[in-house]
Amino acid sequence: MLGLLERAPCGFLTFADDGTVLTANATLLEMLGLSHDAVVGQRFETLLTVSSRIFYQTHLLPMLKLQPTVEELFLTLRYGDGGSDVAVLTNVAKRDETGSTVYDCVFLRLRERRKWEDEIVRARRNAEEANRTNSALLSMMSHDVRTPIGSISGYCDLLLMGIRGALSDEQKGDVERMKKASEYVLSLIDDILSFTRLRAGEVARFDMMTLDVASVLAQTEALIGIRIEQAGLTYRRERCTSDIKVVADPDRLQQILLNLLTNAVKFTPKGGQVTVSCGAEGEWSFINITDTGRGIPADQVERIFEPFVQVPGSGAATAGMQRGFGLGLAISRNLARKMDGDLTVTSTLGEGSTFTVSLRSSQTSDRDQMASSAAS
Repeated sequence: MLGLLERAPCGFLTFADDGTVLTANATLLEMLGLSHDAVVGQRFETLLTVSSRIFYQTHLLPMLKLQPTVEELFLTLRYGDGGSDVAVLTNVAKRDETGSTVYDCVFLRLRERRKWEDEIVRARRNAEEANRTNSALLSMMSHDVRTPIGSISGYCDLLLMGIRGALSDEQKGDVERMKKASEYVLSLIDDILSFTRLRAGEVARFDMMTLDVASVLAQTEALIGIRIEQAGLTYRRERCTSDIKVVADPDRLQQILLNLLTNAVKFTPKGGQVTVSCGAEGEWSFINITDTGRGIPADQVERIFEPFVQVPGSGAATAGMQRGFGLGLAISRNLARKMDGDLTVTSTLGEGSTFTVSLRSSQTSDRDQMASSAAS
């Protein structure tokens, strides 16, 4: 009766409108370990496990009343002698036969499905455990690591102020190096904490306002100026007048600018130049930070915005340099985009790079009116 379908490489079954099984091929019978009489003449739902039976009654039948076919349903069939349930992918088509409605079902066995499901459950449990471990690590870094390192930096300040007595030049130099090292470690910890919180969506609110770029730059320059001097670099600010405005969170914008200027200092050799310039076009304003450093290879230009990616160093600009974790640019782009802007770069190898922060000039769009609201 079934002809070529009898030994087809998939199970086949037909049941009537009242659920009675009319035909079943040999492949399906072998799949379920059942005889012909144990299937044909029985109700289709008796072949299903409890969960699939509920799905059949609440979803499959109602869907078949509304449409002629239902595809790629996951069902589990009962194995006849009490063995493991059989997971199948099912397609069902409705047709008329001598004035009655019948349903043709094709069952493709999914031998690996259960194994995949078990692996997914294990992976989810492992991920949840990793998240708990990550939270504990962040808490430890925030308090048990960051706090004592901050104390070291504070005691260095006291020593340099002469609270414990005058220091010789050699002692003063040693204490200054200790202070710089502690500040460097603190900056690494801050980068890790900032990046992790951004990834987790914890930095959800931004105090968005219209800012005078020149004022933000003045505050940033006060923080970075000494480092530029110590690096033996020339610093210039061009066309960043009070009429250049951006819509941003002032603290986040300053964080971005500090990251970019710190990188410029880090990768520009002594005698080089760092230039900050500004511009506006339509509803956008731009802050450009240009250095005369070694530049970025073309195949690395986008990768540098990925976390933990750094361009391999070479030459005097990077000799003996503390490199960090490669999170500053990833954090900066993330922050810029959360403020409805962007951070991009153009670079020429051997000549230098220009990083551009693009932000809206005024609060005119719907998204710009979300001042002090969720930015993600």
